[in-house]
Amino acid sequence: MPLLQVLRPTLPILIGASIMLTLSMGLRQSLGIFMQPLTHDIHISISDFTLALAVQNLAWGFLQPPAGALTVRYGFRPIMIVGALMYIAGLALMATANGLLSIMIGAGALIGTSLACTAAAIAMSVAARAVPETVRSTVLGIVSGAGSLGALLSAPIGQMLNEGFGWRIGLAGFVIMSVLMIPAAWYAGRVDKIPLPKPAADDIDDATAATAARTAFGNASFVVMTCAYLVCGMQLVFLTTHLPSYLAICGLDPMLSAQTLGMIGGFNVLGSLFFGWAGQRWNKLALLGGIYILRSLALAWYFMLPATSFSTLLFGAIMGFLWMGVGPLVAGAVAEMFGLRWQAMIQGLAFMSHQIGSFLGAYGGGLLYDALGSYTMAWRIGVALGLAGGIVQVAFALIRPSQPPAPVLRTA
Repeated sequence: MPLLQVLRPTLPILIGASIMLTLSMGLRQSLGIFMQPLTHDIHISISDFTLALAVQNLAWGFLQPPAGALTVRYGFRPIMIVGALMYIAGLALMATANGLLSIMIGAGALIGTSLACTAAAIAMSVAARAVPETVRSTVLGIVSGAGSLGALLSAPIGQMLNEGFGWRIGLAGFVIMSVLMIPAAWYAGRVDKIPLPKPAADDIDDATAATAARTAFGNASFVVMTCAYLVCGMQLVFLTTHLPSYLAICGLDPMLSAQTLGMIGGFNVLGSLFFGWAGQRWNKLALLGGIYILRSLALAWYFMLPATSFSTLLFGAIMGFLWMGVGPLVAGAVAEMFGLRWQAMIQGLAFMSHQIGSFLGAYGGGLLYDALGSYTMAWRIGVALGLAGGIVQVAFALIRPSQPPAPVLRTA
């Protein structure tokens, strides 16, 4: 049966989840565009700004499991709509900021909490529940790819507004774009009416949240995936936060940073589609490790050479292809290992590691730059840890393929 025919009944849900994801991720990934003018105008340091983004990533990571658990109790729709409202409030507070406190609350706490309710873990869980298992990985790749278009659109828009009217108007433009998350979340919330499939004997759908968490951390494949996930967050947030600053130091056109983030967003689509398709056919965890290794090699190649417009755009294309491809692989692996009911929560538990890495990439990169006056040590650490994490992930996935959890005592 053609894929479109299979998906037709749930297209409004999938489109809503994709739009919500593309806005929440795209706007957040483009905040680095405003770092230089914002910090200069309100008299805060680069490390102050990156601390706010680090707080955002920690809030996102540590609130993701509770947000996933709340979807089991209250449904996806109310959680996603509350998250959309918090995103709007966070951007509005940034746009009117006059000091560090507003940036910490807006860019840090509010947007971080919003992402736990609107970004990849929730959107992927919505998509996974809405489609049959036979096409799940492919559909997760499509949703992840559609969710990648946000950076392709928001980065150039933000940069044009920033250059033409100032950073406050640029962020005001982001506020307007973020309002579209509300109707997107409403349509994605239709998934609450779709009943869960009958659980397999080894699923944990009827377990409590605490039992589901213990079962996840008792699974060796999940633990290795979670630990390796740290380097993913560290590398990606380092780039989205510090690449605009690095290009400014190199004396390149400020618009190049927006073009590069847009290039990342465009090739995100291709990478997400490819890895969604590949995850339907090959070992998802081994593919994850391969992504981490290739990213690290690309980082080393780019930062070892003098930065040019061509090398920067090529680097953006390579990293974009390897960027959100992790989304369908992680979501698909969690669904395979543990079922759908607790997917958002368990994926959130893994994501906590990712966000610890994001904290290190954002704030650690800022600290190293302030202390050493360059990004050399920061990218070298990112490359070394990325290669180590990727090699361990691939080796473990091939030596010990992931298995579903052992049956657990079902509780009411």
